[in-house]
Amino acid sequence: MTEPDIFYILGNKVRRDLLSHLTCTECYFSFLSSKVNVSSTAVAKHLKIMEREGILKSYEREGPFIGPARKYYDIAISRTYVTTVTPNLFWYRGLDLGGSLIEKAEIDLSRIPLEHETLISMVASFLELTGELEKILQALQAVESRRDRLMKEIKERYLEEIGDMTQMAILHYLLLNGEATIEDLSDRLNLKEREVIVKAQELDKFIPLRIKDGIVKIDEEKLKQKLGGVEDAGED
Repeated sequence: MTEPDIFYILGNKVRRDLLSHLTCTECYFSFLSSKVNVSSTAVAKHLKIMEREGILKSYEREGPFIGPARKYYDIAISRTYVTTVTPNLFWYRGLDLGGSLIEKAEIDLSRIPLEHETLISMVASFLELTGELEKILQALQAVESRRDRLMKEIKERYLEEIGDMTQMAILHYLLLNGEATIEDLSDRLNLKEREVIVKAQELDKFIPLRIKDGIVKIDEEKLKQKLGGVEDAGED
């Protein structure tokens, strides 16, 4: 299969939103259509484009109720894409997440001079910097591979132990983005803002959150306390 045109895919907000939902869970067509503000015809077109490019795969599966099988979509690739665009550089690389991965990388730029007197020394330094960049790319590949595997395990464990898909969707979003406004989560989950607050408060019983001034984020200090077996002394 040829390399998908990832920049063409990501250049459209609707396709980015669809991919965002699909990273949370596999979805059937009508569910995806309800999550974006375009017609179902437009959604079908975007899904077809991504399937043609090899980003998505589709399949039919029987639902829990009597009726026709539903068509589901799932992401078909596991890659990290890196790009640089400057007046002097344009390059991009796709990195497969999997296989043999490094555990440690050491980057050393101190031995590469900042100033050069000859053209040949400039070329030599550029090649040395490219070698250091390769180490960074290998490290990024290893980090993203482990994050991908761990996110999969988090989703499976949360649904198995807690069983609330909306709470898990909030957790998924916070892990990927660091924090979110209530308004952002409301738009993403297609819920009223007060419903988002209730779900975030329910999630807080399992994963400590900070919910303040309309912003939700994981409370890393309380998380560390829980890992260390320290109970909260009181509310903030």
